Amino acid sequence: MRRVFIAALALPALAFAAAPLLTAQDKPAVVLVRAGSLVDVASGTVRTGQDILIEGTLIKEVGPSLSAPAGAKVIDLRAKTVLPGLIDCHTHITGQPENYLGDIFRKSPIDVAVTAHVYARRTLEAGFTSVRDMGAMEYVDVALRNAINRGAVPGPRIQASGLAISATGGHGDIVGFSPRLKFEQFSGVADGPDAVRALVRRNVKYGADVIKLIATAGVLSEEESVGAPQYSLDEMKTAVEEAARWGRKVAAHAHGTEGIKQAAAAGVASIEHASMLDDEAIQTIKSKGLYIVPDIYNDDFIVSEFVKLGYPQSTIDKEKQVGLRQRESFSAAVRAGVKIAFGTDAAVYPHGWNARQFAYMVKWGMTPMQAIQAATVRAADLLGWSEKVGVIAPGHFADLVAVDGDPTKDVTLLERVSFVMKDGAVVVNR
Repeated sequence: MRRVFIAALALPALAFAAAPLLTAQDKPAVVLVRAGSLVDVASGTVRTGQDILIEGTLIKEVGPSLSAPAGAKVIDLRAKTVLPGLIDCHTHITGQPENYLGDIFRKSPIDVAVTAHVYARRTLEAGFTSVRDMGAMEYVDVALRNAINRGAVPGPRIQASGLAISATGGHGDIVGFSPRLKFEQFSGVADGPDAVRALVRRNVKYGADVIKLIATAGVLSEEESVGAPQYSLDEMKTAVEEAARWGRKVAAHAHGTEGIKQAAAAGVASIEHASMLDDEAIQTIKSKGLYIVPDIYNDDFIVSEFVKLGYPQSTIDKEKQVGLRQRESFSAAVRAGVKIAFGTDAAVYPHGWNARQFAYMVKWGMTPMQAIQAATVRAADLLGWSEKVGVIAPGHFADLVAVDGDPTKDVTLLERVSFVMKDGAVVVNR
């Protein structure tokens, strides 16, 4: 995503009938949730008649016919199916586009910061209790993460990346305009191993949990290619090496085949988009145990809506080049058994619509259970949070969602969650 996507207030708000978030003082110390069915994403099964005992923010016990301790609040979800809180590994949660030129020339980082909490709340109310943010201007995602963590605003648990690291003229740079234009802002542009290393360090200094590296060209920017490599292998290896020194993983934006292979060879943890896979790329990714994070819904939205937002026709044409190819690559990766984590590129389409991607994952080769696992146990593994989120199990955060019906048969039910809990506090309860 480019700077223009980290923009403010745009497409119509989603109407969620949400209960007010509970404060630390209001939240009951002990909660017993009675579930009709429970999706066990670790085993890939659905269990009936399960109860979930919660103490504070954590799950204490899961099993049938648990007794409610004295003073416990009981939540009856016996008519529903309960799942772990969902995880989106590729969002741009601080904004979404309104107008191509307006977002560049009329929005400041202050506009972004003022409205970022709106998108965080929509995401949480849609059932996504954890996200990874893949690039934000001026470290707004870090500030948003911190505000959520201290309870100042509602939102999902966030892994923030800060500034996306891009080559000059690349997908993360502002291109297509006069060289006389200057933008006074923190820059994510770095050329050469030394500059890349310095920017990784700067991102870590200012609070990044993960490093976002722009390995190839992209769609929603004005450089000519849709997927040509934009960093050398040495530059990418430097980013991975330096990130590891500080205990961080690297996520590589990579559309084109050559750039995907180079990013995999450099040792990144995940390939974002992964649009143009060939057999060699698939085997390399699989053999190294890397994840791909393919955003296979938003092609429809870009093609139908982005002309209305003032985007150049050349941008729309690039999306038409890559959209079908990305979905075919996803199908090939599923057949090959590549590890896949759920990621939407939310901001390209409205925040809160994240779950619309599930149906596309099923259409292009996954079972509903596999798609659910990609957004729970698999996503948690990629984030390095397997001990915290992604399953309903003792010791994990009490992050739950519930739907009417069985999402392992109809995955579109996840677009209409009726109950959301994060950290033991009810966020949505219809």
